[in-house]
Amino acid sequence: MDKQIVNRSGEVWVYIETVKGKIADISLELLSKGRELADALDVPLAGLLLGYGVAPLADGLFSYGVDKVYVAEHPLLERYETHPYARAAIQLIRRENPQIVIYGASAVGRDLAPRIASAIRAGLTADCTDLQIGDHKDPVTKVVHKNLLYQIRPAFGGNIIATIVNTWGWPQMATVREGVMRMPEPTDGRAGRVISVHPELDLADVLLNLVSEEPREHTVNLKAARVIVAGGSGVGSKENFKLVYDLANVLGAAVGASRAAVDKGFIDKAHQVGQTGTTVRPALYIALGISGQVQHRAGMEEAAKIVAVNRDPEAPIFSIAHYGVVADLNDVVPMMVRAIRKRV
Repeated sequence: MDKQIVNRSGEVWVYIETVKGKIADISLELLSKGRELADALDVPLAGLLLGYGVAPLADGLFSYGVDKVYVAEHPLLERYETHPYARAAIQLIRRENPQIVIYGASAVGRDLAPRIASAIRAGLTADCTDLQIGDHKDPVTKVVHKNLLYQIRPAFGGNIIATIVNTWGWPQMATVREGVMRMPEPTDGRAGRVISVHPELDLADVLLNLVSEEPREHTVNLKAARVIVAGGSGVGSKENFKLVYDLANVLGAAVGASRAAVDKGFIDKAHQVGQTGTTVRPALYIALGISGQVQHRAGMEEAAKIVAVNRDPEAPIFSIAHYGVVADLNDVVPMMVRAIRKRV
């Protein structure tokens, strides 16, 4: 007879990242998934907020589904630095013993989560595209571990989707790619509990001397674009990518690209859409010369309307396109540009 192990009492935590005094979008996206996981386990959802002078941000998290917020403030946390942030988080995780902690797969999350996982000997799956709660039966011991975190991510270059579980202890940790979780709608009137903690830190935890900061603004914001015109390897060359820009300009659209186009040097990686790029959900997505491999489709298939132009009638992109044009984009795109300009 199978032996069952059920885990239910530990909380679900979301690491709350801040950017210029505001909650980062990736953290708000994760709260929607965190709420789903917490409800499945019938446990509270908590936010982990680290910094200095960040306490006023805590109340705003309750409208996004959080039940409680752990606020760890210290002067050494005023700016993000790996060691003091990791030490503060480790102290609190060891004290509270959450069963799940999830982080955004941002530059900060990818830096912080492995440090914490290494220190507390926890499993960590990076760049997940989905998280679910489920059971796992050990094929050797026949023990059934119930209510585990399914950490789902592409593997082997996106050719398979792997489901990873941690059966040996808490917390179960994962970083989640930006844009794969839907931004939740805030609910007015929700309240919760703010728990202030005081991490034990000293100057020995600060290993770097910050001389100056030179922040750079993102010039590409595909996530916020309502219309995206994307080009693939079928565009043919960096020079010919001008066709993609021409169509985007007349539509007031953002410019995207497939990984193949980026790898060939047609356009910068900041424009890449797909499993290894940005996940987008625009009102209109126009794919030019994009074959539509599964890695690309995973990043744009939830667009409200998809228009594909490709010479190959068997191209996979047509399987998800609402409108398809089997033709040479060098002929079609100039016609589209002229028609739109005439209409405007």
